[in-house]
Amino acid sequence: MAFDERYRLEKVSYEELLRLVSAAHGIEPEYTDTWGQIHHTPVDVSRAILESLGVLVQDTKALEQALAQVKTQPWQRPLEPTIVVREDAEWVRLCIPASRGGDSIKLEIQWEGGELEHHWFWLPELQTIESADAGVETCVAKRLPLPQSLRTGYHHVILYWVKEPELEVFGEAQFIVCPQCARAVDRRMAGLAVSLYGLRSARNWGCGDFTDLHRLIDAFAPAGAAFIALNPLHAIANRWPYNTSPYLPQCAFYRNFLYLDVEKIGDPQLTHAECLEIEELRRAEFVEYERVAAVKLSALTRIFEAFQGSSEFDEYVAGEGRLLQDYAVFCALDEEMHRRDPDVWLWTQWPEEYRDPRFVAVIEFAANHARRVMFFKFLQWHITLQAAEAHAHALARGMAIGLYHDLALATDKFGADLWALRPFFATGCRVGAPPDAVAPSGQDWGFPPPDRDAHRREGYRLFARSIRKAAEAGGALRIDHVMRFFRLYCIPDAMDATRGAYLRDYAEDLLGILALESTRGSFLVVGEDLGTVTGEVRHALVEAGVLSYKLLWFERADDGRFRGPAEYPAQALASTTTHDLPTLAGFGLGRDIEARKAAGLVDGAAYASQWAARHEDRQKLDEALADAGFPGDPIGFLLSTPCLLAAVNQEDLSEETEQQNLPGSTWQYPNWRRKMRIALEEIAPLAEKFARAVKRSGR
Repeated sequence: MAFDERYRLEKVSYEELLRLVSAAHGIEPEYTDTWGQIHHTPVDVSRAILESLGVLVQDTKALEQALAQVKTQPWQRPLEPTIVVREDAEWVRLCIPASRGGDSIKLEIQWEGGELEHHWFWLPELQTIESADAGVETCVAKRLPLPQSLRTGYHHVILYWVKEPELEVFGEAQFIVCPQCARAVDRRMAGLAVSLYGLRSARNWGCGDFTDLHRLIDAFAPAGAAFIALNPLHAIANRWPYNTSPYLPQCAFYRNFLYLDVEKIGDPQLTHAECLEIEELRRAEFVEYERVAAVKLSALTRIFEAFQGSSEFDEYVAGEGRLLQDYAVFCALDEEMHRRDPDVWLWTQWPEEYRDPRFVAVIEFAANHARRVMFFKFLQWHITLQAAEAHAHALARGMAIGLYHDLALATDKFGADLWALRPFFATGCRVGAPPDAVAPSGQDWGFPPPDRDAHRREGYRLFARSIRKAAEAGGALRIDHVMRFFRLYCIPDAMDATRGAYLRDYAEDLLGILALESTRGSFLVVGEDLGTVTGEVRHALVEAGVLSYKLLWFERADDGRFRGPAEYPAQALASTTTHDLPTLAGFGLGRDIEARKAAGLVDGAAYASQWAARHEDRQKLDEALADAGFPGDPIGFLLSTPCLLAAVNQEDLSEETEQQNLPGSTWQYPNWRRKMRIALEEIAPLAEKFARAVKRSGR
């Protein structure tokens, strides 16, 4: 952003200063909604978001100071605190006082593996990019050459003034070198999408687990499935109805112990009452999260009592470091605080001295409850082992991709991440979506946005870790709401979802790190790019090797007709539906419409309007299927597209009518609890149906 003499010579209005400061901090001045209408960001919305980012905006003087800081900030350090480049980069920006322009410097690169590389430069020989009065003195920006052969990875650079016979450090930065794009797909493949918690079997404890996943792989690998796409496995509170969504995790870095096969870890020594409880949970129509969690925790506690430690466990704990320590302490504290007072469910209700992991009371608690803290680490270790075994089993059975994981956008504001990592989140606003046809009043998702500058200063370590952990033991990763890398719709506290603005992130940095993790971890990346995604964003995703996400219900031409298979892009994953949308059978029956009515989410007029639109959509879909040569066969239609990946939902194979989640509802609908209608012991016909469809499609 330019900052020149006119700001000193003219009296700039408060609104103009606010606009300039907002732009500098990533607040977009406008956005275009799904109807093509432009919305300009109101002054009070900009003010509130800036305040949530810690910027003082109370008057013109405060804004002038904020703008002056924006002007001088790029010149205050020789290097940005974190530099992210692609592997073909030739130089980085170096800022120095003009008075030192005749000196010599040394560049030291500390490669990730520990090796050092040194380069010396005489500053007059380096190309000058620009100069500026940075307040105290004039500074110049120069091109600092990089080695010709850059190594991808997470490195560190240090700058020295050469002052014989000594060297003086004057700058350093995290230095991340990334490949151009994520791991590529070289052929068309198909897979099955399932909700792991919903797998029904005669052996599980009322919730699908990793051993059930083995059996699902055994059925579908011979049927031609290249992958099994799973719901996010993130840790959640397992409390119905508000804390069972896999898309609102308690922690984005660790996984839900409900997916553990307890008997694979050790002898659970079940009581008669527990055996009866497990039988009842198996027969239950829905997943009973709290009851399953209770019986599994009880059994796992007994198994852990006999655990004396191992070198493998010690190595795992050491490798996880502070992140796992904080999460395990949170779990132990959460358990203890609820034991003391059954009405305490949130960390914000804990005594003040326990609301930060660095507080003395928390450190003392962790020491006094070290064994229980270790128990929660023990659970995560076994989740890691069992997930890895499932992925290895999928590959061994011939699946080209194996497990396909899902990274949620959100993190519960009452969860472990916000307790332990608060400085990395903005306060005073929350994330949502602007009004559209699905949600005319907008959407308020209730969790805070990340603080982009805090992550950048920290070297994006947490961001990289979130990608790495989500993709662990998998060959593909879906990024929920991939537009997050570019911008998020932020709603100031005390305002509703119609009054928000988009806040930009450092997309080029984030996409580079995503590509680095993808190539290192050997996993494909699918970006859920639904909603108000701009053409610029879509182009950047294609360039980064991120597959688009195409849903049958949303692929429409301008005239409202369903697009034919040939109109789908190749660099994409095509899917019949998602957890938030009706199943194929439910679409025709209007089960989603009836569910919204039963939940009280629509009035009579909206109900009638939605049914009228559905009758029209059913006719259009029938026409599209017939025109493509797949009358009555939407699965075959999707599999015939040129999309490199295609995912068939399990509910669509078994012709189930009810969707997993009804957006806008909580207790009114059994969200995230539906079990498969068909048990794993009877899954063979579904696998055969899948095999026939894949064979016809040529995938």
